[in-house]
Amino acid sequence: MSDEQQQPGLAWTWTAPLRKAASRIRPTGPATAEDDEPVQSIVDCAVYVDGRRRPGTYDYDSGLATVRQTPGSFLWLGLHEPSEADFAPIAKRFGLDELAVEAATTRRQRPKIEHFADVALFVLRTTRYVEHSTLTETCDVVETGSVVLFIGDAYVISVRHGPAGELGPVRADLEKRPDRLAQGPWAVAHGVADRLVDSYLEVAVAFENDIDELEDHVFAPQSQNRAAQIYQLKRELMEFKRAVAPLQHPLAALIDDKEGLPKEIRRYFRDVNDHLLRTVERIVTYDDLLNSILQARLAQLSVDQNNDMRKIAAWAAIAAAQTAIAGVYGMNFDYMPELHWKYGYAGVLALMFVVAAGLYRAFRRSGWL
Repeated sequence: MSDEQQQPGLAWTWTAPLRKAASRIRPTGPATAEDDEPVQSIVDCAVYVDGRRRPGTYDYDSGLATVRQTPGSFLWLGLHEPSEADFAPIAKRFGLDELAVEAATTRRQRPKIEHFADVALFVLRTTRYVEHSTLTETCDVVETGSVVLFIGDAYVISVRHGPAGELGPVRADLEKRPDRLAQGPWAVAHGVADRLVDSYLEVAVAFENDIDELEDHVFAPQSQNRAAQIYQLKRELMEFKRAVAPLQHPLAALIDDKEGLPKEIRRYFRDVNDHLLRTVERIVTYDDLLNSILQARLAQLSVDQNNDMRKIAAWAAIAAAQTAIAGVYGMNFDYMPELHWKYGYAGVLALMFVVAAGLYRAFRRSGWL
C-alpha cells in the first residue's frame, strides 16, 4: 500500500473494486482491449472545490470532466513510478507533450521548470537520510529520487520516483488548509516544494552529525586510517548537492514570474527559496570541512610515517654499531686490541652492549624512539 493511502484523516479509502474502477484507462477515442487494464501506479485522485476535497471516488477521466464543469475547482492526480504504458493514456487525456511522458517516466532528472503550451513542468529531487550504525567505505548516507509535477489551469499531476519524498503527508496537510488549496494547482506545487526543501534541511543536519562523529574518530589518539570513510562521505555529500543545488534556478524563475503566478504564490516560493539557500550554504560548508578533515588526515598520516621512519632509522643505527664492532673483530689479523686476552670476547660483548645502550638513550632523548 502506498504512502498516501496510509495517511490518516483522508476522506476515502481504496478498496479493491474501487481501485480498479478509479485507475481504469479511459482515453478518448474508440475503445480498445487495453481500455480495461488498470493503471497500477495511480495512488490518489481527488477533486478540490474552493480548497475542499469533494466527496466521492474519481478516476482521472471523470475527475477532469468534473473540474471542467465546476468553477473554482481543480484535480490532483498522484502517481508513483508509472511506466510508459501507464502514463501514455494519461498524457493523451490531458493533452501533454510527448516530452512530458518521457519526463514523467524517467527516474533521475535535474531540477527544472519548463512550459509546454499551457502546462508547466516542474521537476524536483527527493532526498532521504539512510540510517547506519557505522560509516564504512561502501555504506549509503543519502538516497535520492524525483518528483515531477504537471501544472495546468485546472489540474496538477504529481509523479514520484523512489521511496523518498512521500506526498501523502503533503496532501493531508494541504487538505487541512482549504484557504491555501483554494489558490489552485500552484498551491499544491508550493506545498510539495516546501516539504521537499524541509527534508533537505533534515538530511543536512544528519550529515553534520556524521561529520562531527568522523572528525572525532580522525583526531582520536588511536585513530585508524579513516581516509576511505572521509572520501565515501564526501561522495555522498556530492550526490546530495547534485539533488539540491540545481533547484535554485527553477525557484528563482518562479519568483520572478510576475505574469504567470499570483503575488501570494510567489511570496510562498520566496520563503521556500530562502530555506533552500540555507541548505546550499550548509552543503558548501560541509564540503569545505570534509576537505579540511581529509587534508588534516593525510598530514597526520605523513607525520606518522615520518615517525615510523625515524624509529626504523634509529634501530638500524643501533644494529649498525653492533655490526661494525663484530665486523672489525672478525678480521684475520694478529695484532688486534684484546685479541689474545682471556676476557676479550666478553669485553667486546660488553662494549657492544654499552654502545647500543648509549645510542638507545640518545635516540630516546631526541624523540626518535
